[in-house]
Amino acid sequence: MAESKTPLTLVSVVVPFYNEEDNVEPLHERIVAVFASLPDYDVECVFVNDGSTDNTRAVLDRLSQTTDNLRALHLIHNCGQSAALVTGLRHARGDYLITLDGDLQNDPQDIPNFLELLKTTDFVCGYRKQRHDNRIRLLSSRIANTVRNWVLHDGLNDASCGIKGLRRKCLPHVIAFNGIHRFMGVVMRAAGMTTAECVVTHHPRLHGVSKYGINNRLWRGLYDLVGVAWLRRRYVNPDIEDHDAGIF
Repeated sequence: MAESKTPLTLVSVVVPFYNEEDNVEPLHERIVAVFASLPDYDVECVFVNDGSTDNTRAVLDRLSQTTDNLRALHLIHNCGQSAALVTGLRHARGDYLITLDGDLQNDPQDIPNFLELLKTTDFVCGYRKQRHDNRIRLLSSRIANTVRNWVLHDGLNDASCGIKGLRRKCLPHVIAFNGIHRFMGVVMRAAGMTTAECVVTHHPRLHGVSKYGINNRLWRGLYDLVGVAWLRRRYVNPDIEDHDAGIF
């Protein structure tokens, strides 16, 4: 009698792209290479085109037609990183979900560390201990992270890091608002999820240009603090009584 095989755990890697035509294919290749060395896992890549105006759409469509592990989703208009990320997460099928930025600055080689932590933790946030960004991005992120921790006490050193991991049970708590990618850890803690950090590799950007600066990173992040602080205090996560308990 043939021995039955243990089913593989499906991991969804969700990536938002906006005008990243030169980064799509290399990132897909690196993700596939990582999972080739993980025999207990299967992978689906959920790549979301956030209304790009370059050839990102064409590259995604070509890849989705030539590989069975990539699904391309296209937003009609550019809606921002949070909207693209939420769209990808809602269409993901995996038991575990990993998010990455589409600029090749996150390293898929870190994914195995996230999967190991997700065995015992609900939500894992990356921590770019050594960053390769320009001075403006470094300064704005440092200020935003300091103020965020002072106000929200979320215990995260790098809440805006693009690489995150979450169990499927976390999905109902991913609230669709512009900025959720920066405050996911706060929401997860408010929902009673366990959280952890994972130190990750950070690479310099080689292709394309950054979509963030002072106006849409620092000031917007500080503005969002008010709303997220209110939401954390008002968040409800009721437990449901098990009516089947004791019934045989």
